Amino acid sequence: MKKCPYCNEEVKGRADKLFCTPYCKSSYHYQESLNKDDNLFKRIDKQLRLNRRLLKNYNKAGKAIVRKEDLLNEGLNPKYFTHYWKNQKGDVYLFCYEFGFLEKQENGKLKYVLVQWQDYMGK
Repeated sequence: MKKCPYCNEEVKGRADKLFCTPYCKSSYHYQESLNKDDNLFKRIDKQLRLNRRLLKNYNKAGKAIVRKEDLLNEGLNPKYFTHYWKNQKGDVYLFCYEFGFLEKQENGKLKYVLVQWQDYMGK
């Protein structure tokens, strides 16, 4: 009889069945995915989630202004964003899901204006 590759229990059922239970099958494939090298999709997704978390944490009130270097030091990478929005003035806000940022120079220092997506932006 065949043995389950995850728990080494006996596999019962069809001749081509590999795992003893759906739990073992799922757990085995999950462990295999953790052991694989970091692929491009995972790296991009990880950076987008980090960007979103940083923008959310620095923008508690719906709009905020933060020094660019502070966010970059925390790990924000402005090259990774999900979409953009252009206002009537022509300013382009880059968004990571529902949190966006716009680079501005104020008093000789680069800053980010942080905003949260609003319904009117979709029109």
